[in-house]
Amino acid sequence: MKAIVVTDQAAGTAGMTLTDRPEPLAAINDVIVQIHASGFVPTEMEWPSTWTDRAGRDRTPSIPGHELAGVVTALGYGTTGLSVGQRVFGLADWHRDGTLAEYVAIEARNLAPLPGDVDFTVGASLPISGLTAWQGLFQHGRLQAGQTVLAHGAAGAVGTMVTQLAREAGAYVIGTGRAADREKAIDFGAHEFVDLENDALKDVGGVDLVFDVIGGDIQKRSAALIRAGGTLVSVVGAIEARPDDGLAVDFVVEADRGELNEIVRRVRDGRLRTNIDHVASLDDAVDALNPTARRRGKTVIRVRP
Repeated sequence: MKAIVVTDQAAGTAGMTLTDRPEPLAAINDVIVQIHASGFVPTEMEWPSTWTDRAGRDRTPSIPGHELAGVVTALGYGTTGLSVGQRVFGLADWHRDGTLAEYVAIEARNLAPLPGDVDFTVGASLPISGLTAWQGLFQHGRLQAGQTVLAHGAAGAVGTMVTQLAREAGAYVIGTGRAADREKAIDFGAHEFVDLENDALKDVGGVDLVFDVIGGDIQKRSAALIRAGGTLVSVVGAIEARPDDGLAVDFVVEADRGELNEIVRRVRDGRLRTNIDHVASLDDAVDALNPTARRRGKTVIRVRP
């Protein structure tokens, strides 16, 4: 099969190459999925799991990518809940070869059915962004109707999901980003927008939940805005700043079939829009994943025409 592989962590996405790799075999409880589309997160090149297995041993050359939409072609021993020929989407395991390839071996529990009226490209854009937003808001942030959410990176792939899900839940959403992001953040449902380039964060009043995708000084200043009993949720590693009277949670997104079902149901009925910035073929993936301009949304690789 054709696949994108990486061999040198220092090279980052510039070290990607398109090559031939053996097709994967299905282990116990696995399925083999013929991938139609794959999402990609550039920070994967910084994740230890891209380069080593669970025991810390080098596993290069490795195939990056963890978001997929495709069709089940084979079942491993003991696999239940899915069938050959079924359309699926989901989130591949961090420490295994990923989804920038024509086929992937993946645990069946990491997948959910993809309805026939949802395009594979849309399906592949949902798992990391959608699950990150869902888990950060509801599982870790305990969001309630009437609360105020400060959503950093509100024009990005995760931020637009955070904004839409929080607003649907009855929250007041303040989005942040660069000045050029204002229109997009408002279009995806932010009630207000804060331009971080002009240090407008200092003018924000108290909030109940901060959804942090930036870290550093922005995280520290955001923590000071949280009301008593509020929560800072971060996806950028260990927390550097905590609210005076509240919680601080950093987390790594996990696959969850039930949550994937909730997310795709909202896409089907028009309550949730995905934020796809660029779509490219597998043959053009190396160039697409090394953009010359800043992108404010998901890059999806269309593996099959």
